[in-house]
Amino acid sequence: MKQLVLEISPPADPTFANFVTGQNREAVDALAKSAQSTATSAKVIYLWGLPGCGKTHLLRAFASAAGSASLERASRLCCVPVLGQQTTHVLVDNVQSLDDAQQISLFDAINQRALDPAATVVVTGNVAPRDLAVRPELSSRLGSGLVFALHPLSDTEKMRALDAHASSRGFCLRDDVVSYLLRHARRDMTSLIGILDALDQYSLETGREITLPLLKQMAQPELLEGDGD
Repeated sequence: MKQLVLEISPPADPTFANFVTGQNREAVDALAKSAQSTATSAKVIYLWGLPGCGKTHLLRAFASAAGSASLERASRLCCVPVLGQQTTHVLVDNVQSLDDAQQISLFDAINQRALDPAATVVVTGNVAPRDLAVRPELSSRLGSGLVFALHPLSDTEKMRALDAHASSRGFCLRDDVVSYLLRHARRDMTSLIGILDALDQYSLETGREITLPLLKQMAQPELLEGDGD
């Protein structure tokens, strides 16, 4: 019989503060400045990179810093109100997934906000603007502002990120658990964070401390490539 689990800590909301910057300091600084400014020169900010590099985290962090409680799900056009002002930012995740009508809406939104000193359009994609399979005029607009290729984290940076996430959920992550995950798990941060969350849940349900044996007991083939030991 499973133990009743109480007071499970939810993961921390994405913010600029809990994003492990790595080589992406310039992108984080530009986003933070635009989210808090009443007059920003960056009208369009485009983030691109491989899955798990932090694009959606930064988009949600921007929404939070700009005063929005949440962001619509990926591939939906989202207008975020700036508190105390008659303006909105526009946030779009996974622009490569937009259909033709949505691409036109985004293009129009960029043009409409071109004269608004406080509005910023923040968009994420999987490739650079010039390589996007979208309408040429939209690709041109997205490439006209600040474009940042997000760099994946090194193993050391991933260890820091995993330690910080574990702390946000109220447990201490042992070095052998981290090393095992980095050797045998899928290496993108989304997968690694998901495994930590599942491990925390499993620990609470079984009443056992988070250790390497517990991770190996919980691990499923779809989470880990093989125990290697």
